[in-house]
Amino acid sequence: MNVIPQAVKDGFVKLVGPIARALIRWGVSPNTITTAGSLVVIASAVAFGMGEIHWGGALLLASGMFDILDGQVARNGNRMSTFGAFYDSTLDRVGETAVFLGIALWFVQGGVPAARMPLAVGMAITALSASMLVSYTRARAEGLGIECKVGIAQRAERFLVLGAPTLLFGAGRDGTLLFWIVVVLAAVTAITVVQRVIYVAQHTGAVKRGTGAAHRDTLPGHSAALRKGT
Repeated sequence: MNVIPQAVKDGFVKLVGPIARALIRWGVSPNTITTAGSLVVIASAVAFGMGEIHWGGALLLASGMFDILDGQVARNGNRMSTFGAFYDSTLDRVGETAVFLGIALWFVQGGVPAARMPLAVGMAITALSASMLVSYTRARAEGLGIECKVGIAQRAERFLVLGAPTLLFGAGRDGTLLFWIVVVLAAVTAITVVQRVIYVAQHTGAVKRGTGAAHRDTLPGHSAALRKGT
């Protein structure tokens, strides 16, 4: 189960289709789009850190279009590559790290009452750590040959939950809204990690029962899928 229904995601992909086709005609590299999207996310992080919460939310939501466009340009333009997938995933992690660090910085600088500040920063760190684990569990599973996209809070869901309310309402009185958004993100992201661990455990158990023990790869996970390119 996902927060964003698949039909909504598919509809948005169709909506940006003409833009993707135009970028393909103009010869724009998927990695260029990925880089631009990451700069938008970093700008969002800077806005959060400076207390410009509405701008932070707006830029975070805007970055979602780049997430869709780079994949569309790579697939439909026949420009998929292993490096492109690696580059995209790496910059995604850079962006998420920047956003939560920006929010934590704003908490430290008085975004929430002093008595709540340690908990608020701790929740931001928890949400960031869990987000990294969500990415790692998928990559590790793919390294074992298991597609693992399950979970209630994938990246698009996390950005929507953070971006939409802050765009519309800012941080709330004394930062209360943003604080509770971060708490919710920390919780649902941790749940997503657990869901993926359980999914892989069930899948590998089925493999062992059906075909014998699966090979145990001791190297970091790496996807065999080619998604985008230079």
